[in-house]
Amino acid sequence: MTTSLARNRNYTLLWGGQALAEVGFSATLIAFPLLVLAITGSPAASGLVLAVDATAQLVAGVPAGALVDRLDRRRIMLACEAAQAVALASLVVALLGGVAAVWHMVLVAAVLGVCRALFEPAEDACLPRLVPDDQLATAVAMNAARSSLGQMAGTALGGALFAVARFLPFLLDLITHCLAFVALVFLRVPPREPVTQRRHFVREMGDGLRWVWQRREIRVTAFCAVVLNLFFTAFYLVVIVLAEARGVSSGAIGVMAAMLGVGGVLGALVAPRLHRALGSYLSIASVFWVLTALTPVAYFVSDGYVMGGLFALMTFLAPTANTTISTHQLLLTPDSLRGRLSGVLSVVVGAAGALGPALGGLLTEFLAADRAVLVCAVGIALVTAFVTVSPTLRRYSESAEREGVVSDEV
Repeated sequence: MTTSLARNRNYTLLWGGQALAEVGFSATLIAFPLLVLAITGSPAASGLVLAVDATAQLVAGVPAGALVDRLDRRRIMLACEAAQAVALASLVVALLGGVAAVWHMVLVAAVLGVCRALFEPAEDACLPRLVPDDQLATAVAMNAARSSLGQMAGTALGGALFAVARFLPFLLDLITHCLAFVALVFLRVPPREPVTQRRHFVREMGDGLRWVWQRREIRVTAFCAVVLNLFFTAFYLVVIVLAEARGVSSGAIGVMAAMLGVGGVLGALVAPRLHRALGSYLSIASVFWVLTALTPVAYFVSDGYVMGGLFALMTFLAPTANTTISTHQLLLTPDSLRGRLSGVLSVVVGAAGALGPALGGLLTEFLAADRAVLVCAVGIALVTAFVTVSPTLRRYSESAEREGVVSDEV
């Protein structure tokens, strides 16, 4: 009989430590622009810090995946937690001493971005070694719920703590990374097969890119995710602009944003069961169909709380699709390439997420916000049409079933 995930010591150590780290990271993410704005009074400098964080993660993504496949993954995660703790400690000390400077904040943001680029593929690659294949989908879904919960709690805490003292959100992040480091000290990852041949580092990065490109299922799902992510992140910004233009209060807009996380958390909790009930193809396609149906509704909605409910419905099925795709890709990919798989895909999908707000800004610059909503709706509808007729995705369930089954046991 398979032990439930709740009784899996190694998985619960990893999950619990990173749940705390997610709260701290989200607190820092909301506090960073507030801090820079308070010190410099410059919105441009405020945006620079977050841009450096995101850019560092994207630039480091592909080489980070290759490093993860070369080195001990647990040690990489430990090193990342230690580096983030040191960077955050330096910022806390600078703030307490009244000597914090923008260059220092930019450096800390770069360290945090690079560490996430390394940590995330290391964790992804370790996951199939920590849980049985039939529980991998549940573990992936619980990690998604962890991220959503951490984002909601950390964002609220970050704003509240910053109002008390500027250093407190970063101190919280420092403490959570220290606790996550301690959890990783006790983590035991089953040993990997020794690497008998090493290639040049650049060639190893190329191997990861080729693996993603040559696997049609990975290539097609990545393309669909990129297009959807691009238009949905643009749509999010467009809706915020539209809500403000229609007189929605700041409080209601905050509720709207929070409901994205609520939908994600609820969806992640039921994702393993929905995956089993819908099958692989419907698990993927349904999120596209729902978004295609709901996106144009925003054109007619004037109430912020109704829009919040719409956001929750839009994100509810996303964890099911992500669970299906991530589980299949991890089982399909050899252990020696899993870090590079995660690194490449994080860069590809992350770039779309970064470009989405820029697209939304351009749309609202040249079009009325309600018309920009319709442009986003058309973009989502086009990729949905592709998903609906794609023979690769229609056969996805057959290949996924060959890789293993999922369990909803927690």
